Amino acid sequence: MPSVLSLPHPSAWRRRDCLVMAGLALGLGPALAQRSPATLPAAQSLPEELARAIQNKQALVVMVSLDGCVFCRQARHSHLSPMQKAGTVIVQVDMRSTQPVVDFGGRLSTHDQLVRAWKVPIAPTLLFFGPQGKEVADRMEGAYLPDFYGPYLEERMAQGRKALTSL
Repeated sequence: MPSVLSLPHPSAWRRRDCLVMAGLALGLGPALAQRSPATLPAAQSLPEELARAIQNKQALVVMVSLDGCVFCRQARHSHLSPMQKAGTVIVQVDMRSTQPVVDFGGRLSTHDQLVRAWKVPIAPTLLFFGPQGKEVADRMEGAYLPDFYGPYLEERMAQGRKALTSL
């Protein structure tokens, strides 16, 4: 009798498959499906958004997201949306999106072109930008264990604040 769930041999799994399976193992699928979607503003003008962040003495946080990504949804819902509502300047850039955006150099680009220029391989990825659009903290790439995401995020926020004060 064939099994109900047939999975490929682990050596054939792609990184995305492993992340999805990890999320399902952690029970994130049903919990995320029942929550209302948390949203972040889409990046429109990175120089303007950066200026607002620096005015608040913070780095600009850019979340690179992918439509349908359960880990992106979890990061937005549990951490980023509450931070954004509390005043942190956070914008979202969508992989594979042709939505227009003004890049840090003042040129018209698309979300997808930014993701490629920044060499972001996986969603979610958080980037932390300071003056002249330079990264001022280590990137947060991919999914972290839910219990550790918040502390790692706070560490990156502290790196960004420290970098801004040392300029």
